[in-house]
Amino acid sequence: MPATKKKKEETTPKPKSTFKGKYFYANGKRKTSVAKVRLYKGDGKIIINNKLINEFVPIKTLIGLIKFPFKVVGAEKQYDVSAKVEGGGVTSQAEAVRHGIAKGLIEADPLSKPSLKKAGLLTRDSRTKERKKFGLKRARKGPQFSKR
Repeated sequence: MPATKKKKEETTPKPKSTFKGKYFYANGKRKTSVAKVRLYKGDGKIIINNKLINEFVPIKTLIGLIKFPFKVVGAEKQYDVSAKVEGGGVTSQAEAVRHGIAKGLIEADPLSKPSLKKAGLLTRDSRTKERKKFGLKRARKGPQFSKR
């Protein structure tokens, strides 16, 4: 039998964040999602988990949700964002990134705090799923009652 050569599988490298220099860091949270957000001086690029925002979030309304803190402050094209998000679903992750961006904007410019606070972007939405209780089917739904 002839010896077969194993071809080295070529993998495409992940697009890394190319932002350099000083940044402002903040954590954002929502449900079980945690976002580690870095704000760089730049022209408005947003990279989440090494993907551009349009690739990471397929829904346009969630893209608007993520960019909302910049709209409130009036800094749409002033900062680049690099974020790492873990846990939860797509909407929860988007809201965690939004929370992190809002907190990062305060690190960058403390004078923007009143407008962000008034828009409700600094309050962490701590609503999580209620735990299941024993004897019940879900957190509050009981088994069907049978008289006979």
